Amino acid sequence: MGHVNLPASKRTSNIGLIYNPRQWRLLDLISAVFFGLVFLFFILVFTPLGDSLAASGRQTLLMSGSDPQQRMRLVAAIEAGQPRVLEPCPAEAVDHMPCEDPRLNSQLSREMNYYRERHCPMLESTPLCLVPPPRGFKVSVQWPESLHKIWHSNMPHNKIADRKGHQGWMKLEGPHFIFPGGGTMFPDGAEQYIEKLGQYIPMNGGVLRTALDMGCGVASFGGFLLSQNIVTMSFAPRDSHKSQIQFALERGIPAFVAMLGTRRLPFPAFGFDLVHCSRCLIPFTAYNATYFLEVDRLLRPGGYLVVSGPPVQWPKQDKEWSDLQGVARALCYELIAVDGNTVIWKKPAGDTCLPNQNEFGLELCDESDDPNSAWYFKLKKCVSRLSSAKGEYAVGSIPKWPERLTSPPPRSTLLKNVADVYEADTRRWIRRVVHYKNSLNIKLGTAAVRNVMDMNAFFGGFAAALKSDPVWVMNVVPSRKPSTLDVIFDRGLIGVYHDWCEPFSTYPRSYDLIHVTSIESLIKDPASGKSRCNLVDLMVEIDRMLRPEGTVIVRDTPEVIDKVARVAHAVRWKPTIYDKEPESHGREKILVATKTFWTL
Repeated sequence: MGHVNLPASKRTSNIGLIYNPRQWRLLDLISAVFFGLVFLFFILVFTPLGDSLAASGRQTLLMSGSDPQQRMRLVAAIEAGQPRVLEPCPAEAVDHMPCEDPRLNSQLSREMNYYRERHCPMLESTPLCLVPPPRGFKVSVQWPESLHKIWHSNMPHNKIADRKGHQGWMKLEGPHFIFPGGGTMFPDGAEQYIEKLGQYIPMNGGVLRTALDMGCGVASFGGFLLSQNIVTMSFAPRDSHKSQIQFALERGIPAFVAMLGTRRLPFPAFGFDLVHCSRCLIPFTAYNATYFLEVDRLLRPGGYLVVSGPPVQWPKQDKEWSDLQGVARALCYELIAVDGNTVIWKKPAGDTCLPNQNEFGLELCDESDDPNSAWYFKLKKCVSRLSSAKGEYAVGSIPKWPERLTSPPPRSTLLKNVADVYEADTRRWIRRVVHYKNSLNIKLGTAAVRNVMDMNAFFGGFAAALKSDPVWVMNVVPSRKPSTLDVIFDRGLIGVYHDWCEPFSTYPRSYDLIHVTSIESLIKDPASGKSRCNLVDLMVEIDRMLRPEGTVIVRDTPEVIDKVARVAHAVRWKPTIYDKEPESHGREKILVATKTFWTL
């Protein structure tokens, strides 16, 4: 169309060949394109421009919304055992947290800090790639040295050191971040601050065991409480300071990314012996004291609440301080001490003496309310009933640590013969952990393993069997399984509720060892038995949480273990399959995998 056909002129050469000059022009063009492509190939292969373009293309491919059908085909191919190795995510994704992505959450409502809570993307729209370590990443400093220093290259974020260095939070020294142990309200160090609290609270002797540190910073308070045999769940949101929880985990301190906003925190009722807020800036009396009521739900009867910093005797916050005292009085909390800008209350051990009339309109929750319901559960403006949980579980009534670890659980409505099941579970895990150490050469009990997660914890038997090891364990109770997290806390252990069809609220490279029993049950609906998500995405998430050279232990049927082994190769792990321990019954095999240390 639009072309004009012209007669081709012909010439005869001296040797009698007839040729067409138009054909020669076409051959010249083809030759030029060929040599141009060869030249471009050498540029892309042997110059930095090629690396830059390749990274840019990979970023576009991985970070954009991928084709759901193509994604499904890739998942199916991996699960079928076809040779596939997942690509790395772009370099800027080294600290990627899918459900706490500031780029997405910043578009949400700021009312009650809703935008800083968990908001997970649709699984089919997420990139299927492996989060890389940052440039210069090193195997983490081992515990207990890590309490005081970590490698700067493992999280090269200087903002907290620049802003909080004068308060003793942390500072940069050579290749390390150094942690003197200070905080905004205790610049002279957490040890001195804890010693001051010990004048009013039984900080040693095993009376207190589980603590919650709200808005924890780099978690020095929780880190130094460990010397008192108090295990602290430290939490803070992902915020402008960047990576404060990541610093805590790199130090080997229990920590979790969370925000007290519109929902209950993912912990059971009456689980913490001590709740601590040091300049956490939570407006406890706002929204008809809703946040104070959530603290009350979490605090064990007879437990202690410590608030240090605003509004306690703080300039220009007289009304806030008065309101805080008013809510505590309405809930019948005993005022233990006001020491400078620190106040200490004790929660009543028995039923609340909540009056019929109070300025905040506080009322008891309905009898139908389950205070243990805490997975995507909206905050309630009512007081959780102590009578909802049966048994002697108040501070002073529950056995002291470490006796409470092995004592029959004081509360559980799960089973009729819970004590027998509990004791059998405890013995079973002692045998299994001995087998892990002696026969599978897993480095439990050594300095190489500090941060541990049990993805399907049940009664916390795996964690209890590690009581003599230099570890802490995040016990995860799947949200669709029987609610046993209160039993775990009664044992003096810590953990959270979670749904494993969503990413976990932690930074990449958080754990040295991740353990899971019945991995396939985590992705299936208990009622229908159908899969709600897939094994590939779950193992990619495990890979995100695991440190390079970290260990994964999976116990399941031989068929599931074979499938796990196929996926393990795709996520660049080195798996080995073992038979179960001789004393064990049932059809189980054990897969032990090591995450390889690869870099971009």
